[in-house]
Amino acid sequence: MKAPALAMILILIALLAGCGGGEPEQSQSESQSSLVAGADAGTAPDAKLAPAPAEGLAERQEVTTGTVSLTSADPVDTGHAVVRIVEDAGGRVDDRTERPRTDDTEPSSSLTVRIPADRLTATLDEISDLGEVTGVSVSKSDVTMQAQDLDARIGALQASVTRLQGLIATAANTADLIEAENALSERQAELDSLVAQRRALADQVELATISIDISTDGPDSADPDSFLDGVVAGWHALLSALHGLIVFLGRAVPWIGFAALVVLVGYAIVRLVRRR
Repeated sequence: MKAPALAMILILIALLAGCGGGEPEQSQSESQSSLVAGADAGTAPDAKLAPAPAEGLAERQEVTTGTVSLTSADPVDTGHAVVRIVEDAGGRVDDRTERPRTDDTEPSSSLTVRIPADRLTATLDEISDLGEVTGVSVSKSDVTMQAQDLDARIGALQASVTRLQGLIATAANTADLIEAENALSERQAELDSLVAQRRALADQVELATISIDISTDGPDSADPDSFLDGVVAGWHALLSALHGLIVFLGRAVPWIGFAALVVLVGYAIVRLVRRR
């Protein structure tokens, strides 16, 4: 009776030991699966347990845009002065259009400049001293959340790309190698696109975009206030009329010559026909 009882006790001990030993293997397998899934997602397995950063700690990022309207006696020279001020402030000129004075139009100048955001106020003050300010408009757009989202996506893709490079280095067969290379190519292209977007956003945050329009009222366009001003205005009008007449005659000379030639040829043909 003692032998069968001892055998039963040994069997129960073995069963209990087998059940207790299976749990660590299952737990280890689940841990490895979680690690792989976390690496595929571009985050560490414990990343979800990390506390979220406080909202007040995030640096505010803003995109600044605006317009400035000026009048000056010489808009072209004023535009050159604006370029010097912007470049001295560490900015740049993205677009520039100049229209000199003509018989029909007044001079003007238009510029699109990029000014460092931290020197925007001082630079605009210097530009305002170049002429009479007729309008100023500056607006700011908060892009903090957009920048944080791009940073998070870039970090996740960088982690995924690193893991795929490791899989390629340890690929056991050709099929696994091709699959890993295709996935790496797709994620690298997406990563490059996000990095380009983040750089463009950083440039917009760092440099404010300001459009500057410079024009002139033209002293000759004002109505004369005295007899002498009337005489001067009349003299300028006479000179302008004579200039216009001279230009018209100059343009008409070729046409007059051509018409005379046509008349002479026609007259010669008529006389020749009559003689016959």
